[in-house]
Amino acid sequence: MSQTVALNDQAVAPRRPGLGLALAGLTVASVAAFLAGWVPLRFSIVTVFLFAGPHNWLEARYFLTRLPARWGRLSGYFTLAFTGIFGLTAGFCALVWAAERGLMEEEVWFGLYAGLHTLLILWIATLAHMRSQTNPRREWGWVWPVAFGCIAAAWLMPAHWGLALVYLHPLLALWLLDRELKRSRPEWRPAYHACLATLPLFLGLLWWRLADASALPINDELARRITDHAGASLLPMLSSHLLVALHTFLEMIHYGVWIVAIPLIGLRSAPWSLEGIPMAWRGQTWRRGLVLLLLAGAFVMLVLWVGFLADYTTTRNVYFAVAMLHVLAEFPFLMRAL
Repeated sequence: MSQTVALNDQAVAPRRPGLGLALAGLTVASVAAFLAGWVPLRFSIVTVFLFAGPHNWLEARYFLTRLPARWGRLSGYFTLAFTGIFGLTAGFCALVWAAERGLMEEEVWFGLYAGLHTLLILWIATLAHMRSQTNPRREWGWVWPVAFGCIAAAWLMPAHWGLALVYLHPLLALWLLDRELKRSRPEWRPAYHACLATLPLFLGLLWWRLADASALPINDELARRITDHAGASLLPMLSSHLLVALHTFLEMIHYGVWIVAIPLIGLRSAPWSLEGIPMAWRGQTWRRGLVLLLLAGAFVMLVLWVGFLADYTTTRNVYFAVAMLHVLAEFPFLMRAL
């Protein structure tokens, strides 16, 4: 009798894999779109203050989970990956530092900026080529033509190319989440894809509502930085209200993926536990090193919050200069998941 009731209950309420994830994603997107459109500057300030540090710490924790204990035949791939991550980050930070102090002419700065992006594109293309060589099913011969086309764009419009990366970067987290779902929760992917299909609708709604909106008031250095980061100085034909709203909305989606979705789905253990990190299996010395690394990351997160409270504008400028590190880190791990 009880089995019959259970079967009837299943027939009345069939399982809908991934429905909770999709509903949570739609809720976050709806709230983010509303706040980004209504109070874009304030929403940008609050989201960066609350989530910039935690999302970087959780992102690093996830990457440790996906880093093999021993690199073996992938040693060349990961050596190039980490060389590019730290080397390119140092280069971009040095360029920002020099520009802030007016140490070079504008033409020289744009030349170096385009050169760094050329190295970035070649680095990504080489990583993709190396990954394609490890599996004959990966036919990625298109990588090099696309890479050279991107290099041409980077030299023709270096500033606009950099702005395009600002808007495209949040979407990498969505792609990584899809790869993680394919790996660990494949039955959830249809619901997730249905949720993703609504993203253009949210962006279109923001555009429809704010395309003709008046420019945001620039009353201080912080407001100028936020609007410039969103591309207001490069795209003067578009409303700064629209640009900041679009960028802040995408950043909030990015934070939501890294702080909620990927930890719940992709981590094999609690974020503070070492059980799901392969390198921790190599011995006690490695475990202690990982503990120190995670504690150092938590300390940096606390320092970031203190810095925001003490001088939000300066801390935000420093954060977005150094944040190139986590942007670059997503590329090799995304290709590792493909």
